[in-house]
Amino acid sequence: MDILIPTGDAGARAQLDAIVQEYRNRGDVPRLLEEVTRLARVAPIDELVAAAEFYQDLHEVAGPIFEVVVSRHPDHVRALVGLANAFWLTGRGPDVVGDLASRIIALDPANRAGWHMWALTEGTPRGRVQRWQQVVDRFPDDPLAKVNLADNAAGLAGAEDDPVALKTAITTYEVLLQATANTAQRVALQQAIDALRPARKKS
Repeated sequence: MDILIPTGDAGARAQLDAIVQEYRNRGDVPRLLEEVTRLARVAPIDELVAAAEFYQDLHEVAGPIFEVVVSRHPDHVRALVGLANAFWLTGRGPDVVGDLASRIIALDPANRAGWHMWALTEGTPRGRVQRWQQVVDRFPDDPLAKVNLADNAAGLAGAEDDPVALKTAITTYEVLLQATANTAQRVALQQAIDALRPARKKS
């Protein structure tokens, strides 16, 4: 029995809710893929993308929807972001996700998610530090980019005894420390700084 509700009777979110509920009850993956693909082919695009974003943690739901949306509208930035995220979290590899990230950036240079994916998909530790530095330079108010820059720089400093990376890590952690009033975050940041400072003195 087909559970897909006609588009005229319910929006994409209501239809997707019904599909996901059946999947949770039955655990039938092939049927899930059949139903979400069918929905993705007929539902209004923006409404469909919003519905898929609600289920972005269910990659078996969101991923196939975003794939169909991107095939229908290759320049839909939100769908490209959702597809890149689903691919990354399901292990599709940095080459595939990196290509999507480059498409997102080309279409919307102000899209932070695209830049984050671009930085994440760099294969070398030094290259990742350089990319995260570019993201921080482009988005100076982006705390997640700063955390990634600091963490990657700290890793590079430890692996290659790199004083420049060490300085970048400490300085970035200090900037994050000054910017947060959250007690747990302050403790974690101070611990990271204290752990790195002896290495800085040696260098």
